[in-house]
Amino acid sequence: MIQIGMVAGEPSGDLLAGRIMQGIHALEPQAHFSGIGGPYMQAEGLETWYSMDTLSVFGYTDVFRALPKILRTYYGSAGRWQAQPPDVFVGIDAPDFNLRLEAKLHKRGIPTVQFVGPSIWAWRYERIHKIRQAVSHMLVLFPFEVPIYEKEGIPVTCVGHPLAQNIPLVPNKAAARQRLGLAENAKVLALLPGSRRSEIALLAPRFLQTVQRLQQAHPDLQIVVPMVNAQREKEFRALLSQYPVSHLHLLSTATHQVRTQPVAWEAMEAADALLVASGTATLEAMLFKRPMVISYVLSPWMRRLMAWQSGLSRPLTPWVGLPNILAQDFVVPELLQDEATPEKLMKATEKALFDQAWADQVAERFVQIHQSLCLDTPRLAAEKIVELAHGR
Repeated sequence: MIQIGMVAGEPSGDLLAGRIMQGIHALEPQAHFSGIGGPYMQAEGLETWYSMDTLSVFGYTDVFRALPKILRTYYGSAGRWQAQPPDVFVGIDAPDFNLRLEAKLHKRGIPTVQFVGPSIWAWRYERIHKIRQAVSHMLVLFPFEVPIYEKEGIPVTCVGHPLAQNIPLVPNKAAARQRLGLAENAKVLALLPGSRRSEIALLAPRFLQTVQRLQQAHPDLQIVVPMVNAQREKEFRALLSQYPVSHLHLLSTATHQVRTQPVAWEAMEAADALLVASGTATLEAMLFKRPMVISYVLSPWMRRLMAWQSGLSRPLTPWVGLPNILAQDFVVPELLQDEATPEKLMKATEKALFDQAWADQVAERFVQIHQSLCLDTPRLAAEKIVELAHGR
C-alpha cells in the first residue's frame, strides 16, 4: 500500500485534488492519503491532520494574522512526514506553503509533485529557481506552461484541467434553473465576489452597487450569489444591509440542497452572465460558456507591495483572467483596481446580459478552449504520481 502526502490550501484545490485521488484509487485501490484538505479530499479518504481553512488566506495582512496557525501547521506536517516519510508528496496549488514544504521533504529524498504551477508566466518569474530546488515533477493544467518548465530543465507533464472533464461541453441552463427555482425566461446574473475575506470586503460592495444600478434599468433582473462557506455568507449578508438589492438568491453550502455539483457551478450554469472576481471561478465560468466581466481590487498596501515585486524578473501578459490568458485575447472585459467602478462594471455587465450576438461569440471561443483542456486529468496525474511513488 503506497502512502501519499497531500496538501490543498483552498476550496478550488480541494476539488481538484479530490478528482486526482479518484484517479489514484483506480490504479492503487489501497492507497492511503494523509495531510491537509477539505470535504472533497476527505470524501476520498484523506486522513486530515489540520484544517484547510488555516491556509485559505490572501494578502500579507491576512497571512500575518494567521501566521501562528500557519507555522504550527507547516512544522507539524513537515515533522510527521519526516518521521514517517510518504512514498510521494503532492502539493495542490497553494505554492507559498507547498513549495516550502516540498523543498524540505525533497531534501530528505521524498519525491515531490506540485499539481498546479504558480503563475510565473504572469509575474515573479524568479520563483522558477525555488521550484527547481523543491519539485521532482510539475503537473500543469495548461499547454502553454509546458515549454516554460522544459526550458528551465524541470520535469513537467500537462494533464489538462480536470474541470474540463467534469463540466459539460454543453451546459443545461434550464435544468439548473429548475433546481434553483428560477424562471426559465428570467434574466439572471451570477455574482462571484471571491472566496476570501479580503475579496468579499473589497469587491462585494462594488458588485452590489453595480446590481443596484442594473436593477434601476432592469427591475426584474434576478441575482444568484453562491457562498463558499458560512463565514463568507455572514460577511456578505452584513454588506447586503448597506447595499440592498432585489430578487437576490443566496446559495450556501450549508443550506443549499443540490449536492450534484458545487453551489458556484449551480449559479454559473443557471446564469445568463457573470460578474466575477479574477481567479479559478473565471475558468469555471469559461467552461460553462458564460459571458462574464472579470474584476479585482487589492488593498492599497497590497497594491504597493505587488507593484514593488512586479519589478522583479518576469514575463508579462496583458491579461489577468484565465479565459483571456488561454485565448491570448481580451475575449471578456477586465475591470481592475481604479477601473472597477460601479458605473463601468454596470455598463460592461449590461452588455454581457443583453448583447446576445456578443455572448454567442464568447461562447464559441470558450468551446474551443474547453476542448483543448479536456484531457483525462485524473488518469494522467495519477499515473505520474504512482510512478514516482513506486520509483522511490
